[in-house]
This record gives sequence, structure tokens and C-alpha cells, in this order.
Amino acid sequence: MTSAAAAPSLLRHPPFLFFLCSRGFSRVATQIAAVAVGWQIYEMTDSAFDLGMVGLVQFLPIALLVFIAGHAADRYDRRRVLQICQALEGVVAMFLAWGTYAGWITVSQIFVAMAVLGTVTAFENPATAALLPNAAPEHMLQQATAVSTAATQLAIIGGPAIGGITYAISPSVPYVIMAVLWISSIAFSGMIQVERTVAAKEPPTFGALFAGARFVRNNPAILGTISLDLFAVLLGGAVALLPIYARDILEIGPLGLGLLRTAPAIGSLAMTAVLARYAITHSAGLRMFQAVIVFGLATVVFALSKVMWLSLAALIVMGAADTVSVVVRFSLVQLATPDAMRGRVGAVNFLFINASNQLGQFESGMTAALMGTVPAAVLGGVGTVLIAFLWMKLFPSLLKVERLH
Repeated sequence: MTSAAAAPSLLRHPPFLFFLCSRGFSRVATQIAAVAVGWQIYEMTDSAFDLGMVGLVQFLPIALLVFIAGHAADRYDRRRVLQICQALEGVVAMFLAWGTYAGWITVSQIFVAMAVLGTVTAFENPATAALLPNAAPEHMLQQATAVSTAATQLAIIGGPAIGGITYAISPSVPYVIMAVLWISSIAFSGMIQVERTVAAKEPPTFGALFAGARFVRNNPAILGTISLDLFAVLLGGAVALLPIYARDILEIGPLGLGLLRTAPAIGSLAMTAVLARYAITHSAGLRMFQAVIVFGLATVVFALSKVMWLSLAALIVMGAADTVSVVVRFSLVQLATPDAMRGRVGAVNFLFINASNQLGQFESGMTAALMGTVPAAVLGGVGTVLIAFLWMKLFPSLLKVERLH
């Protein structure tokens, strides 16, 4: 059954529908924050390094808390974990809205707010990933994953556009919208009625905390795929430099920044539809490596582009290629992990994802400050291609993965 055929029955399943709304609203708010905070920081500082610091201050608490967060997702009610996280995110959004509107907020205060969001996200994402198999109907996990991924990509498309448009109206408006969205997510999270609860209640021992890391380490294909994503996106983090491209290179303003941030999600959504209809039935590992190489080459094209249409096209290709990697990685992890460990294994996966995204943002900002924006982005794309070829040699078992069953 394709995700398109499964969508109507899934959306008539209340736990999954409420899960989808909760996750979708939260993701829209996160994407609005990426545009609003990025533009505001660059407007206040004119510094590529400070743009990179936004990613670093979010990543550090995730790195410190990820194993505790994964254990919390397995030990406690995942719905309550989500509600607490979304409540704290709403408070941070209201703080940013108030400070921006009143004109007293500083760059340091924005960094502190983003660090709090990073801390909260460390707990929210593993709980969300672990809750999906509980909220979905029996025997429909793959279809539910496809529909959830498509909904997330719609959020990633809509969020940056909303952020860019509303920031152009007033810098405080996007933060108000974020607060409303997170408050709505709290309500939807509370309405999820889980059909399959986690039975295991392991004590919070040192061994239990790091069980997810041991699981990943003992599965070379899983270790290879999530580490490939880590280093490829870490080097190919040109998206972090979008405020500079929007203002100084393409000269398209905050609305144009929203369009640029939306473009990868458009490519990702299109690829999600293709993979839902034409699943990867053979050479899954090879397909993932090919996608990473395409991602790196598209990054180079974007880095060198000075016209809007070519920049958008390159970003769309980057999003489509990245989705192939996401589908392979998520399928391998979810299908190979018992439910009682999904929180901890998901936390490890989430750590790698955020290391690639947020440390990649820091790396891009730092290299742009040292080398210039365009050379830094070109270097990242070339590095991504080289990493793909190196990982083929280091993880031959991943290259030989045939089917995602």
C-alpha cells in the first residue's frame, strides 16, 4: 500500500491524527524560528560567525543531555514529555516576542533563548520519534512514517515562508505565532490515546542510559548510515549561510530568505511522494551513497550561484537528495529497534542529526568568517562528496544493503 492510499485511513485514526497535528505545529514553529532568529542575528551583528553560533548554542545542550532524554522517552509517558517540552518552547517564544517588540533584547539573550530551545528539543525529538509507532495503527508503521514525513516537509515549506513574511511585517510577529503554535501542540499531544504502551521500566542505571549507543555500535549498517549523514551534512551546511546569500549576494531580503529556506523542503516533499509510490526495492545502500554525492554537488552549484532561480533549483535538489538518506536511515533504525529501546536509539540518531545540522551551521559560519561565504560553501560541498566515497570503503556492509525490510 502506498502512503497516498494509506493516508485516508491513517487520518481517520485519532491517535495518529493528533500525533500528526502536534508534531506538525511544533515543526512549523521551529522553522519560523530558524528564519526569524537567523535574520535578526545577522541584522544585529552583520557577523557570519554569530550566525554559526546559533547552531552551536543549540547543539551543546543536546550533546550533553541526549542519553538522559532517550531514557526519559522509554521510561516515562511520552505524551507528557512532549507536553512539558512544548510548554517550555512556548515560554521561550513569548520571551523573544516581548523582548523584540519592546526593543531591549540583545544578541546574548537570543543565544540563551536558543540554548533553552536546544535543551528542550533534546527531550522532545526522541519522545516524538518513539511515540510514532505507538500512535500508528498496527502493521502500518511504514505508511505512517511516509505520511508523517510528508506532513513534516509541508511544515518545513510553510514555516520559513511564514517566518519571512511576518518578520517583514514586524520582527516580533513570528515569535507570537510560534507561541500560539506550541500552545496548540500541547493540546493535541494531550489528546493522543496510545494503544501500545511501553512495558519496560528499567532503572536509570549507567548501562541503561547508554544502551542505545551500544545498539548502534553493534550494528555496522546503522552506524554507517547515521555517521554518513552526520559528516555529509556537517560539511554541506550551506543552508546556515542563507541570510548572507539573501541579503548580500542575491539581494532578496527577508521574504526571499523564507523562499530559500523553503526550497529544500519542496525537493524533499517531492522525493517523499516518489519514494512512497516507487519504494527502494534494491541497492538501498548504494542509492543512499549516490544521493549524498548529488547533495554535495548541488551544494557546490548553490554556493557559486548568483541568480535566484539557480539557487532555488540547487536547494530543491539538495532537499530531494537528503530525503533519500533520511528514508534509508529511518527505515533501518525503526525496523531494527525493539519498542522498549526506541527512545534511546532514537536519541542517538537525533544526536547525529543535530550534530550535522547545528554543528554544520557553526562550521559554516566559522569557515565563512575565515575564508569568505562562497569559498566556505564550495569547500563544504566538495567535502561531502569525498566523505561519501570514504564511507563506501569504511562501511562495506552499508554499501551492500539491498532492501529496507
